[in-house]
Parts: sequence; C-alpha cells; structure tokens
Amino acid sequence: MIHHGSRNIFSSRHRHVLSEMVRLKSRYLLCEVCVSDRSNLLLLDDRAIYTAAKAAVARAHGDYGAALSSLGFSVKYLNAHTGIVFLRCRKSHYRLIWSALPFITSLENRGQRVPCFLNCLHVGGTIRTCQKFLVRYNTQQLHRMLPLCQSEGMRWSALFLYISSLPMHGFLIADNMPSSLVRFE
Repeated sequence: MIHHGSRNIFSSRHRHVLSEMVRLKSRYLLCEVCVSDRSNLLLLDDRAIYTAAKAAVARAHGDYGAALSSLGFSVKYLNAHTGIVFLRCRKSHYRLIWSALPFITSLENRGQRVPCFLNCLHVGGTIRTCQKFLVRYNTQQLHRMLPLCQSEGMRWSALFLYISSLPMHGFLIADNMPSSLVRFE
C-alpha cells in the first residue's frame, strides 16, 4: 500500500523487490603475464592466476583484505599465447587486488612453478573498454616491434601475436601467411 503523506511511499513488498534489483558494479583489471621464456605461458591456466592473486592479497592485506577481495573476484579471460588476463572484481575492492599484483612473483600449475610477474595495463569498468584499450596498446607495440624485425618470419610472428590478441576467435585465411600461423585463438 502506498502512503503519500509519509516518507515511506512503498509497501514492504515493493521495498523487497527494489533491494534485489541493486546492480553490483565491477572493475576489470587488464594484466599482462610477463615471463622470461614465452613457452612457459602455455603451462598457465586461470586457476593458477586466481590462486596466486588470492594468496598475494592475503599476504599484502591479511585475512580481512582476502575476504573482501574474494567477493566477486574471478579470472574472466586468459590468453596463454599472449599472456593477457582479465580479472574481474567488485568496484569497491579493486584497489586491494591491484595493490597486491606486484607481490606475485611466480605461478604454480601442474606441479611446475613459472617465475613471472603481472603487469597491470588498464583498469576499466567493462570488458569492452579493456578490449578497446588492448587493441590500442597492441597496435602501439606492433609499430614499435616491426622496425626491429630483421626477417620476414619475425614480421609474421609479430603480426600473429597482434592478431591473436584481438577480441575475436576463429581462423585467419591469408595467401602469404605460413601454414603454421593460420589458426589463431
């Protein structure tokens, strides 16, 4: 029942519905896994990054920080070829995870420890803004790398890394591209 003369104009039934419709805002951290040997990237999976990030938050911020950051925290995307990772967390607690990323010095997966660090490239409100930033970032990196490439094979490898980082999946068909580089993910 609606009471127009008082402060509370919604009935208890309507208040319950309104409280369920509150949207929780998220932040997406676009990170790059930096390793000395790029072949070690293929050993990684999202669970290894998730456990390493949670452990780093627990070391840096204690139990309270670990509990806060674990709410809504997930690894949304991992490209094992390029080392790009999207981490999602709640907007109110993203600084806890962001500040703990420098304390990740290695990732462990399948009994193997991979020494690495996570470089946070961008923090965005949506995956789409992070993807747009990633395309701009990779375009800049490609323009820096191409003049340094000394052979045609190195140029194709640089181009392949750029294409594989784009937010699309499937097959690339090109007449001049080596057959080992036709499929990308």
